[in-house]
Amino acid sequence: MLQLNYVRIGLILCLVLLITSATAAQRVTQRVRFARGRTTAVLKGSVVRGTQNRYILGAGRGQMMIVHITSREKNAVFTILGPDGTALEGTEEGVDATDWTGELPLSGDYAIWVSPSRGNATYTLEVTIR
Repeated sequence: MLQLNYVRIGLILCLVLLITSATAAQRVTQRVRFARGRTTAVLKGSVVRGTQNRYILGAGRGQMMIVHITSREKNAVFTILGPDGTALEGTEEGVDATDWTGELPLSGDYAIWVSPSRGNATYTLEVTIR
């Protein structure tokens, strides 16, 4: 009977570890805030293989957006989604975008998804809205 209790405790500990690991691997979402009088925000982060960090920012139709990402191992890339959920041209899935400049087609919240192209990535993301 005592051995059965040890087995149960071991299984419970394994489940707790799995749940903790899964929670740590979830996506991070952060709203981009621009300092007063500034048009550029600089965000630093790291992302684990198989996950994404998500940034959201509001912008208006016709504004110019510039996005640039750098990483130590040149392995951080991004996708930009418009308010309608469509990826902006040149940042679609499968495109390893590290620089993008364009006029925004819609007003609303834009999402920038940062992910590693290989391994884990530590990055600096610069977002400019004019």
